[in-house]
Amino acid sequence: MNGVDAVVIGAGPNGLVAANLLADAGWSVVVLEGQNEPGGSVRTAEVTAPGFRNDLCSSFFPLSACPSPIAFLGLEDFGLRWLRSPTVLTHLTPDNASVTLATDLAATEASLDRFADGDGRRWRRVVSAWSRIEPDFLRVLFTPFPPLRPAVRLVRTTGVGDALRLARQMLLPAATLGRQLFAGQGARLLVAGLALHTDVPPTSTASGGFGLLMAMLAQRYGFPVPEGGAGSLTRALVTRLRRRGGQVVCGAPVVHIDVRYGAARGVRTADGRAWVARRAVLADVPAPTLYHELLPGSAVPARVLDDLAAFEYDLATVKVDWALAGPIPWRAPEAAGSGTLHIGLDGDGMTRYAAALSSGRIPDEPLLICGQMTTADPTRSPAGTESFWAYTHLPHRRTWTPEEIADVVAGMERVLENAAPGFSSLVLARRVAGPVELEQENANLVGGSLAGGTNAVHQQLFFRPIPGLGRADTPVDRLYLASASAHPGGGVHGGPGANAAKAALSRDRRLSGPVYRTVVQSAQRRLYRGQ
Repeated sequence: MNGVDAVVIGAGPNGLVAANLLADAGWSVVVLEGQNEPGGSVRTAEVTAPGFRNDLCSSFFPLSACPSPIAFLGLEDFGLRWLRSPTVLTHLTPDNASVTLATDLAATEASLDRFADGDGRRWRRVVSAWSRIEPDFLRVLFTPFPPLRPAVRLVRTTGVGDALRLARQMLLPAATLGRQLFAGQGARLLVAGLALHTDVPPTSTASGGFGLLMAMLAQRYGFPVPEGGAGSLTRALVTRLRRRGGQVVCGAPVVHIDVRYGAARGVRTADGRAWVARRAVLADVPAPTLYHELLPGSAVPARVLDDLAAFEYDLATVKVDWALAGPIPWRAPEAAGSGTLHIGLDGDGMTRYAAALSSGRIPDEPLLICGQMTTADPTRSPAGTESFWAYTHLPHRRTWTPEEIADVVAGMERVLENAAPGFSSLVLARRVAGPVELEQENANLVGGSLAGGTNAVHQQLFFRPIPGLGRADTPVDRLYLASASAHPGGGVHGGPGANAAKAALSRDRRLSGPVYRTVVQSAQRRLYRGQ
């Protein structure tokens, strides 16, 4: 029997962030990972052709480079090096009109002014306003709910009136926000496309907030990539943890959480090993997996299970990696320098695309989110070649036929051929990962969902993962949800893992810990009264 202060289930970025913070506090920590290597969605491998390094899921990391829990770990001291493409993002429409966002503000302005004179100036005003509130806004985003102190600081910075205006703006649909802020289609395409990047349709409440947040992070930080592949970020997290005495054990899927006297006391892995957790168990797994599969039924209030019946995963995904013999011959030359591309739809097309997905249909016209990885990081493929990927979304369901996926991939390649005639002639090899394959590679990507649950407003803040506290705490004492299913949700920033670690540390304090738990338990009893 193995005993440590904390057991972390899952070696994805959230689990590794949580483990690092607990190790920083002097706890002994073991991270148990079901796959044969750590990283979850942040891994790299040669899956197309020799010499081509392909990120298996996440590739660009604006939320890791901005002030976030991952950024505060100082991973540059543990081998991580960030690289950036010449420009950040280009959006290409079916008629090959293009708009480009660059960290050089003047370059972004010039691209926007091609669509409507003055939009560059309007964009600069938005950037200026954002720079004033960014530190406090990000603290609000990454602080366990309710974020009282950072929210007070934000209101002091803006004033009450502007704070209310900001809240209203962040709740607008992206399509509405784009029309209110900008005269031309260029800036509107950027905001709506980036909203869809986060799985929120441009006509949905708060999609404007998501799109604007991503746009402002792109403007300031770019969409950086780890040199050598996404797996370099995971290696830095693991190296940091091990230097602080933490362990990462792979090939050890957890199948059961031991609950005694109302508290989590350890876990059992599929090989029968028991791991004792003296202080806490932190679960970097989807909320339904935690409550339906890992916990004994007697430990879960019936109201929690009732609420989980309404838990909504985000959209399914089909991702294709290509090894290309040379640079892509884009019709729009400015696309050649962008690491990230949104290809295939204009504003009306994005609305139709989102409507089809919302109604459970495969869109006739796909939006492709693409990555030119060698453009961003020359180490990703042999000189003169390009490591390239694209993904598109499908309705969320658990079964797909090979024929359906093949049709989707054919549609993706038609879009690419239209945007870059001769694309298909450059293909040396490709690898297709549909929803089934994505979940096989990472059990947290249930049905090909990338964000641990929809980012729509009805499943955010104190509604995430179910109506409750919006915190990492669970109805089981000393058990914490550390995955993207918890606030603040998906994205490689480490927020859910950091919040879970903070909750575990607060609960364990000798004097204030019992008070902390009493308050949490009291709130949960009111939420789940009658159970």
